[in-house]
Amino acid sequence: MAITIDQVYIETFERNLRHLAQQSAARLRPYVTEKPTNGESHNWERLGPSEAVEKTSARTNTPEADVPFSRRVSQAATFHNGDTVEPEDIVQMLVQPQSNIAMNLAMSMRRKIDDVIIAAATGTALNGDGTTSAFSASQSIGDGTGAMTLDTVLETQEKYYSNDIQMDERPIMVIGPKQQRELMQLMEVTSGDYQNSRALATGTLPNWMGFDWVVSNRLLVPSAGQLDCLSFTRRGIGMQMNNDIKAKVGEDPTKSFLMRIYTMMTLGAVRTEDEHVVRIRLANA
Repeated sequence: MAITIDQVYIETFERNLRHLAQQSAARLRPYVTEKPTNGESHNWERLGPSEAVEKTSARTNTPEADVPFSRRVSQAATFHNGDTVEPEDIVQMLVQPQSNIAMNLAMSMRRKIDDVIIAAATGTALNGDGTTSAFSASQSIGDGTGAMTLDTVLETQEKYYSNDIQMDERPIMVIGPKQQRELMQLMEVTSGDYQNSRALATGTLPNWMGFDWVVSNRLLVPSAGQLDCLSFTRRGIGMQMNNDIKAKVGEDPTKSFLMRIYTMMTLGAVRTEDEHVVRIRLANA
């Protein structure tokens, strides 16, 4: 047998391009207050509480509460991504590279939306008078050494009740894969004696303890072996959307008429109400 037979081996190829494992959707976008706008910044107006006083006599002066007005400011930033395909590459491929690259770039933009929201949740917030507000230590749970437990969830609920948050504003709980595993080992999560969601059968936590649960690999890591999980309501974070994700595909005459694929978006986010955001710092080792 000729030793050159390997030169006539048949090679087969798939007609569909496989996108490698990656987060393809913006998981946190549905859980914030989103405002379409055209300004480089957006003011989120706020009104603080006032106290009623007892009327102790007739013809008393009308009280003046001096209700405290304030605002938080989100600032827009533009994010983009792009790639190119040579004309000769297109005609030599079974798959269509332009549309698949556009899909890949769009997925990167959706992940960036989550990054912007996560950064705004516990980042320094800009106030309307130009000052800034750091994330309050009173809204933080855990020191990065404990695991995710039932008491962690109850302590998060306690924060909301202590802040007089109306629980019809259903909070979200954003955790990592390790915290998901820890919760699935709790009898209170998986047993039908405690709930009806069948978490063990589905592997998810739908509406457990009154939270919407999201597992994310994009949460902040304050130090090695730690993870900053988050809980917030829709009122806790405001996101201005100046320009939603757009994709362009076209020939570039300055580069041998290659196909250029480009995606961009303009948005900004800010923590609008501190009391509606809780940081849960847990061990992640």
